[in-house]
Amino acid sequence: MTLPRTDTQSRTVIGELGAWQRALRSRFPIITAHPELAYLDSAATAQKPQDVLDTVHTYLTTTNANAGRGTYPWANRTTTLVEQARDRVKRFLDDPAPERSAVHFTSGTTEGLRTIARDWLPGFLADGDEIVVPVADHEANIAPWLEAQRELARQGVHIRVRPMPYQRASGDYDHTSLAQLVGPRTRFVAASHVHHVYGGNMNIHRIRQAVGPDAVICLDAAQSVGHLPVSVADLDADFVVFSGHKAMALPGTGAVWARQARGPQFTPGGWSGTPNTVGIASLAGALDWLDAAGTERIEQWTVALAARLTDGLRHLDAYEVLGCQSSLAADSSVQRRQGIVTFRHQAIDSGDLGFILYSHGFMIRSDQHCQGSAGERTGSVRVSLHVYNTAEEVDRLLAVLATLG
Repeated sequence: MTLPRTDTQSRTVIGELGAWQRALRSRFPIITAHPELAYLDSAATAQKPQDVLDTVHTYLTTTNANAGRGTYPWANRTTTLVEQARDRVKRFLDDPAPERSAVHFTSGTTEGLRTIARDWLPGFLADGDEIVVPVADHEANIAPWLEAQRELARQGVHIRVRPMPYQRASGDYDHTSLAQLVGPRTRFVAASHVHHVYGGNMNIHRIRQAVGPDAVICLDAAQSVGHLPVSVADLDADFVVFSGHKAMALPGTGAVWARQARGPQFTPGGWSGTPNTVGIASLAGALDWLDAAGTERIEQWTVALAARLTDGLRHLDAYEVLGCQSSLAADSSVQRRQGIVTFRHQAIDSGDLGFILYSHGFMIRSDQHCQGSAGERTGSVRVSLHVYNTAEEVDRLLAVLATLG
């Protein structure tokens, strides 16, 4: 199946960035080793470029030691590596005040959000305060705040959880309703930077406008860091939490960036055990690689591929694309999906569709995508794209989907 031969923005971007993309794709050994397969599940985990693998190999074969627990050279170098990685995260996030902010390494986004909920939020809230929770986002950005509410209640502190309002048709936040929802006791708002099902940038600047200057905003940036430019200088958020493995680093590492401007200082509680030193080394290497590749170009590429996919799907009557319906056409002027396209077949179960697509060489996710209680209750197929994916893979996928209609 081919797109109509119109000079759309997505087609122009794909043409202009083609040589750049082919050079980057060649740096992913697992991708180049399997040209018959199309990996379309980068929202679950991203593949790793050779440069990151080299960083890991060099660390493990020249420096590997514990951090902060020895005085010999390998231990000293590892301690320095961890501290430099904190600075690397701040630079990657365009931190305007790195001398004030803090970076805490975690096993990933889920642990990072839970650390904030467990070790910081209780000291910030008082009886009668309110928090806003995004009940149709990823469960990792819902459960920790509800756990904190229950724990505070056991201590005699009762807070109210207000569900984030959504626009039903698009899955975007309803910023107008949010402004009407918040009041003088609204202290904390959890949100996603990019939605993991609908693929939309959730317009965090409009959340700040809606909730005012004093409320703390905590961002789940699992689907934005490593996929598009993320500047905390522009985002007036207080916490940005992300997973390394979705940003081309190894699994088991992630980070909490804390602005340290509203509320008490963020200091994780408890004893600090051995850090995931090799994961942290891989994260620093991944951020170096992403900066060199250019996150602006990565975003342009994945948005263009997603537009190519939604444009093709809108011509296939058997499929329902989730999220905004005004942005499906390739030449739409409405905000595009950030490399994530989720859809259903009207007659084929999503799990069955996932097996069918793998038989044709496509690796996608097919389930309810860990969405919260207010999210989609029927399974769907999610295609999530990254810089190693190609327009040819998208066209081949559309051709197979057309045969199933």
